[in-house]
Amino acid sequence: MIDFILKVVLAWALGSVVGSLVLGRLRGGPDIRAFGSGNAGSTNAWRTGGATFGIAVFVIDAGKGWLAVRLAATVMPWSAFGAVFRPVMFGPWLPVACGAAAVVGHVYPLWFGLRGGKGMATLVGALGALAPRLLLPLAVAWLAVLGASGFVGLSSMLSVVATAAWQIFEGVPGPLTVFVVAAALFMIFTHRANIARMRAGTEPRRKLK
Repeated sequence: MIDFILKVVLAWALGSVVGSLVLGRLRGGPDIRAFGSGNAGSTNAWRTGGATFGIAVFVIDAGKGWLAVRLAATVMPWSAFGAVFRPVMFGPWLPVACGAAAVVGHVYPLWFGLRGGKGMATLVGALGALAPRLLLPLAVAWLAVLGASGFVGLSSMLSVVATAAWQIFEGVPGPLTVFVVAAALFMIFTHRANIARMRAGTEPRRKLK
């Protein structure tokens, strides 16, 4: 149990390393939360800092999601010491819990006043470690929605919803299914401002070229 809790907390701390804010400070630039949508995610980083900056932010944010899941498989000092006391029932839930903690950490970063991004890039990284096969339906749905609507936020929300539906359709119950369904609901929550702007007609569009 101690191993479970500590690894989840570490995953949250890792998720709190927000790529745009860390790179922004390293290059001496302004806080991107003061520009564009006011969000610290890779989409706003792309819009306000250019393609190179946006891609670098996405790689960092996705990478920490992947690393957070891999953290669950590492052997920590307390893991070896308390292995005989670790409940087996928590085993399947530890990777998804670490992935979820990283996503939450990105949205509510410990190091940046609990004001981070919306979690999509970190979720992509976590899914890449948990179930790489789910990245295909996620990418297809994201591109299809973006091509049809031009709304990045809508693409993010619906692609995760589609991925959750795909996982449910496959009929494989367990921690991963719980994770993707919860992620779909969480992405809708974190994109609530996008929903409000779409309803108001003020959400910017990005068309595929």
